[in-house]
Amino acid sequence: MCSRRVFLVAALLIVPLACGEREAPAPSAPEAPAPPAAAAVPAAPKAPPPRMPRGLVTNQPGVTSGYVLFNPLLSDTSYLVDNEGRVVHVWKTAYSPGGGMELLPNGNLLRLSRDPEMLGFKAGGTGGILQEIAWDGSVVWEWKLSNAERVLHHDIEPLPNGNVLALGWEAKTPAQARQAGRRVDQIPEQGLWPDFVIEVEPVRPTGANVVWEWHVWDHLIQSHDSAAANHGDPAAHPERLDLNAGAHAPQIDAAQLDQLKALGYVPADATAQDLESDFLHINAVAYQPRLDQIALSVPPLGEIWIIDHGTTTAEAAGPAGDLLYRWGNPAAYGRGGVADQKLFYQHDVRWVPDGFEGAGNLMVFNNGKERPDGPWSSVDEWTPPLGEGGHYPLDGGSFAPAALAWQSRAKQPAEFFSPFISGAHRLENGNTLIAAGTGGELYEVTRAGDVVWEYRSPFSGSVRNADGGMPQPGLDENPFALFRATRIPADHPALAGRMLAPLDPQPAAFDWKPKAP
Repeated sequence: MCSRRVFLVAALLIVPLACGEREAPAPSAPEAPAPPAAAAVPAAPKAPPPRMPRGLVTNQPGVTSGYVLFNPLLSDTSYLVDNEGRVVHVWKTAYSPGGGMELLPNGNLLRLSRDPEMLGFKAGGTGGILQEIAWDGSVVWEWKLSNAERVLHHDIEPLPNGNVLALGWEAKTPAQARQAGRRVDQIPEQGLWPDFVIEVEPVRPTGANVVWEWHVWDHLIQSHDSAAANHGDPAAHPERLDLNAGAHAPQIDAAQLDQLKALGYVPADATAQDLESDFLHINAVAYQPRLDQIALSVPPLGEIWIIDHGTTTAEAAGPAGDLLYRWGNPAAYGRGGVADQKLFYQHDVRWVPDGFEGAGNLMVFNNGKERPDGPWSSVDEWTPPLGEGGHYPLDGGSFAPAALAWQSRAKQPAEFFSPFISGAHRLENGNTLIAAGTGGELYEVTRAGDVVWEYRSPFSGSVRNADGGMPQPGLDENPFALFRATRIPADHPALAGRMLAPLDPQPAAFDWKPKAP
């Protein structure tokens, strides 16, 4: 366990704290230690959020050889930094990020970008534009799905066949929501924005074919209105989404909405009702090629879902497209209570790749909002109960497992908290890269909990909308926020034959000047 001082995230403010010792079981132990008893969470200090200095904090033996890729939320530039914290390459576009991005084997950057002229959808993670940007910065593909009826958001996932999985919202009117069985008191004026997943075949330079799609609206159940569609017992049908699950969840208040705007995560003119329309807010998509399955992160419900990708679009609209597995909060399907909830507004679900330690497990950044014992974040890994034929057995109760396989958290949990965005993923050497997105802070930790690399992004941005306005407000609040980060190993095929020397001069760090009190 670490004995030095580390800097961790507290509430929405970033302050120096005593050692955040990350606890994890020995590799042979099947379960992580139980969470500590509830403790009072100290009030967030009034200090300015971004800590100085920024840049590299530590680079220790045992760190993965390679680079890290990230994009600040307010920036049109994606950065590739080495283990010394030096920028070795950038990709620059005309847009701020919409969320996920991936470095392709050919060295191109696949990026979800934010449409500056977006219509109708005013919530965190909006995107609308898929871009593929060559190593030299030229845009080789740009396709837009952003209109008053549908928009891409949050995340993308390249597939082995060269296609791309993408998340989207589609607008449903209040009348459609009522007809589907949504509680009337839980229908915003704008209606609902249920999520969908599409597989896109790029047709360069500006086209695309949608070759597969899955819509959550095709897989509903509700016990509220027997005269409406989808009526039934949610507990008897865990393979379907209870349309009224989470209807009693805490609503976004004015202060929380202001914080989201300050971080640049939602537009300046977004309302609380806009966020209520985004009732599922699916924020991550992952693909497992061996199983041909898709994992989705559903933070308002505290759940991870798995669906089958080995279907046709027509099949995906029927029972074959129902949920195969869901985990994190069995109360969402009527088979658990408050004490059974494991995930709290999580981000960045990923399968641990085959050949890596924990292969086949699922991992998330568990942000920790609304935890019963106070807000604190962790990286959680568990082993789904995979059975024959890619199915997940459910024996009368809730989906297994009951306990985690591994967890990374602070010894004093409240010392590490990133309320939203953020991510984590397992590396080939067994380490884990963690992005505490709110503060733009990156860590690589070992299985034993040692921090072998720590970096605080010094970059922000000021992308302009078509009307000259800022796409994201609040550069005076958490200007270094980033959606997530990805470790790019030195032997990644995208880097083959490339000279990756530090740029000279280095990109200018953001000159953050806090407002006077």
